[in-house]
Parts: sequence; C-alpha cells; structure tokens
Amino acid sequence: MTIRTILVDDEKLAIQGLQLRLEPFDDVEVIDTCANGREAIRKIKTEKPDLVFLDIQMPGFDGFSVVKGVMDIEPPLFVFVTAYEEHAIRAFEANAVNYLMKPVDEQKLADTVERVRQRLAEKKSAEDAEQLLDVLAEIAPERAADFVETTAAATESADRFEKLINVKDRGQIFRVEVDTIEHIEAAGDYMIISTGDNSLVLRETMKDLERRLDPRKFQRVHRSTIVNLDLVRQVRPHTNGECFLVLDSGAEVKVSRSYRDVVARFVH
Repeated sequence: MTIRTILVDDEKLAIQGLQLRLEPFDDVEVIDTCANGREAIRKIKTEKPDLVFLDIQMPGFDGFSVVKGVMDIEPPLFVFVTAYEEHAIRAFEANAVNYLMKPVDEQKLADTVERVRQRLAEKKSAEDAEQLLDVLAEIAPERAADFVETTAAATESADRFEKLINVKDRGQIFRVEVDTIEHIEAAGDYMIISTGDNSLVLRETMKDLERRLDPRKFQRVHRSTIVNLDLVRQVRPHTNGECFLVLDSGAEVKVSRSYRDVVARFVH
C-alpha cells in the first residue's frame, strides 16, 4: 500500500531534507509540499493524503491550526516536525502519530513510518470488515449474522485478562482488583503494586505480569514502570521531551522519552 504524503514547512531546506530522508521508504510517496498553513489546509482537503508531516511554528496558521482546519473531513495521520520540544504535549493531544525534533533522526523517522503503517493497516481492516458486512447484509443476511457473532467472539477474547490478582505480602494474601492498580514498579524479580491507598510487593517479573494485564489499559511508560492509563488525570511536561503523568491519588510517574508515544495513546 502506498502512503500518500504531504510535507508542510515554511523552510524550503527543511522540506528538502525531509524528502531526502523519506526516499528509502518505498511505500511513502510525497505527492505535494506546502509552505504555509492555509495552503496545507487547502491541499489536504483536495488531495486527501494518508499522512502529513507538519511543522508547528509557521507564520499565520501554525500546525495546530492546520489540524483544526481539516476536522470537517476525515483527517489524515499527522506527524509534527519541529525544533521546539515544548510543543510535545499539545502534539499528542492533537492525536499526532509522533513528534519529531529537527534535525530529524533517521531511526526515529523509521520508527514513525512503521507506526504509520500499523495505523493505516488497522484502519483498512476496520473499513474492509464494515464493507463486507454491508455486502453480506444484502446478499446473505444469515451470513451477516454469523459475521457479527464471530466479531463479538473476537472482542470477548480480548477480555481474557485478569480482573483480580492475588498478592502474597507480609504473610497475608491480598485480592487486588486490577482496575484499582494505579502503577507498578519493578525491583528485580519483585513488583511493587500501588493502588490509591496501598502498596504491595509481588514476587513476579514485569514480563510475566504484563501478560496478565489488559494492554488497552496498562502500558509501560518507563523501562521499569507500568501505568493504568484509566487513572491518569493530568499530563505535565518536563524537560528533554519527558513528561509526568499525574494519577488519581496525586502520585506522579515520569514518562521517559522512549515511551512518550504512550501519551499519544492515552489522549487518543
């Protein structure tokens, strides 16, 4: 599948540099470039690209204004490219696929393109399933019903994750409701499980514990920390592209730069 792409930046050299870095990706086709926000809105509505690499600070309409300006259509995926780290949190709030700093790092660009591929594949699968169901409903209503039941069964399988975890701590066994867990921190082969009002020690590796938790809720935000995204109440920016998640209890957990895409999932 070709990823039809538009590049938006008021600096001509920045666009040329990004075009060169995108050349190794055979499935990325740059169909147009724009030098300002107004032109970008017009081209996005006309060309309907899959992906837009978007500078944030531009004269007149900035990158965030471009995102708002195309909300009346089905918007493309956005990747913000900028020299200013302080815009990171707003970029994620705008549901950007990623946030790249200038000059663009080649490995981070490769990671971003792979993330775009995954997003587009998920979107296409959903569209294909919806089209199939429409056709089945017309020519074979009974098969459409089977299709709905199969889809429901697949959804139920996603709910196989544990709702309660038994934790033996200090000679007692505690039954912890998974939804009450705010965050989990690794300490060797032990996990420190923190709820709003208690902390318990579980003898288990993080890798094994992750398998028991629903990844739609529980995500790593640091090499040794897992957070329940349902209990995040605030995202607070920090230095060097890092940020803190403020939880229901008031506890704060740092999100390292390598896991900052988790913030994008949280605000999605």
